[in-house]
Amino acid sequence: MPPARPTRRKIIMLIVVALFLAPILARAALYAVGNAPRSWRDADWSSTRLLPAASQYKPARVLVFTGTTGAWKGIFSIHSWIVLKGANATEWTRYDVVGWGSPVRTNGWPPDGLWYGNRPVPIADISGPQAEELIPKIEAAVNAYRFAQAGDYRIWPGPNSNSFTAAVLRAVPELGVSLPPNAVGRDYRDRLYAGLTDSCTGLELNLHGLAALKVGWVEGIELDLFGLVAGLDLRHPGLKLPGYGRIGLESPVATALAR
Repeated sequence: MPPARPTRRKIIMLIVVALFLAPILARAALYAVGNAPRSWRDADWSSTRLLPAASQYKPARVLVFTGTTGAWKGIFSIHSWIVLKGANATEWTRYDVVGWGSPVRTNGWPPDGLWYGNRPVPIADISGPQAEELIPKIEAAVNAYRFAQAGDYRIWPGPNSNSFTAAVLRAVPELGVSLPPNAVGRDYRDRLYAGLTDSCTGLELNLHGLAALKVGWVEGIELDLFGLVAGLDLRHPGLKLPGYGRIGLESPVATALAR
């Protein structure tokens, strides 16, 4: 008898295991044998000196940072935050959302600080007149964030720290950037959504952040299942995998209004 062909259901299950479960299991194994901090008390949160003193840098500037989060959460996700300063301002302003107390924090940590001992990675860095134009829009989006009350934070599926940053990016698509695929919570929406992606360069179908499909120039092709994202980066060729984010050609930092 000829060997039985795999059924469609088995093929789908194999794809799900290969794209979603296997990468997370590999990340969990690396965490188990690694020496990353297991508690926030053990981690270094100090400045990395990536940014100059604000008083020594005159132009306006806007940055979006990400950093691998700590303990077991680092298997799945990164944390993200927004940093800005107006022209001639003498201080940087950092906005994060956290899971205790009032969620939205201003200057809770150094603007370029380590996150759980992990070096931050800028995914957007815009300066000069363009940044000056964007800052009022960013601050308005921060002030309008809907989940800013104590008790609103939810680690999964959101709204969490990445849901906050994603909400700002949606409000200011001129930044021309989307959060990495391992920013769990970035796809959270409190309703069924069908429309433009965060960058306004593609289309998105989203079921409360529990499942989503995106096709766009900035986002590429992404399939989100329960907050885990697999897909392809089309603009800067690469593979997107749960836990790892993006693997492929180096993606340049967004430094201008991207379209």
